[in-house]
Amino acid sequence: MKNTLNRLINHQTISKEEAKSTLVAISNGNANQSQIAAFLTVYMMRSITIEELEGFRDALLELCIPVNLKGITTIDLCGTGGDGKDTFNISTLASFVTAGAGVPVAKHGNYGVSSRCGSSNVMEFLGLKFTNEIDYLQRSIEEAGICFLHAPLFHPAMKNVASIRKELAVKTFFNMLGPMVNPAFPKNQMVGVFNLELARMYGYLYQNTDKNYTILHALDGYDEISLTGETKAIRNQSEQIITPEDFGIARLHPEQIMGGENIESSAKIFMQVLKGEGSQAQTNVVCANAGMAIATAEQLDPITGFERAKESLLSGKALHSFTKLQSLSKF
Repeated sequence: MKNTLNRLINHQTISKEEAKSTLVAISNGNANQSQIAAFLTVYMMRSITIEELEGFRDALLELCIPVNLKGITTIDLCGTGGDGKDTFNISTLASFVTAGAGVPVAKHGNYGVSSRCGSSNVMEFLGLKFTNEIDYLQRSIEEAGICFLHAPLFHPAMKNVASIRKELAVKTFFNMLGPMVNPAFPKNQMVGVFNLELARMYGYLYQNTDKNYTILHALDGYDEISLTGETKAIRNQSEQIITPEDFGIARLHPEQIMGGENIESSAKIFMQVLKGEGSQAQTNVVCANAGMAIATAEQLDPITGFERAKESLLSGKALHSFTKLQSLSKF
């Protein structure tokens, strides 16, 4: 670890294999907290290379507790976070809208580190059960159309890093990794990233997999379709710029999609939107993201996906998916 740190501090990069072995070493307890903090800090001060990111990804996938959902083809909707925008829980809501539209979702989530309220914070507040019991997860996806994978339960190797990330309270390269290390290995992936450089890196890494994918970055800085401006979308066979006008809706102002001040108020917004009681802006931004996920999984155009998403939310199907998962959590 000392040799690796010296190289990184001297502005050198490390290979894919070295990145993988370093993260495995950290996971095995072969680095102290000061070394881990220094290691994370390096990547706050310079860009990560594709080889480093790929090595870190491979390490976490190798070390995770895998989830076999018995042949059910799933999608994950997961943003990197770290965009500093403090929106409400758009991708989590979009996950239930997607499930309500009949597209099975394996949602990978965690507590907020660089944001006030991550997906796990609001799910826990609303009574969802966090477990890595495969029978429960299988039943969840069969009956509710969605299962929630609380990241720490599937990546026990990262326990040595969790407290340091929390204390730092800023985005680290683990924000970049989260969407790529879903333990259910979903066939379909929609991921939002916090800058265009990372979108390109994700595109490079995903094109060498068998996934159907869409990578999103709003050009005004959001790690999702924000409807406040244009969004870059990188898909398997195409790249495009998506505008609010493409969905037939007006552009939003940033304050229209702001999140709550705390977990309780975030959960209140979450349930209002899910019950169809959210503002038009909140409904539209959730359905735009869910629509893109549906389009990714079923190889549709985004407009058709958007209409499917609106039907799921406004008909109550998305809410039913959530309440079913709530009820399963009680047993």
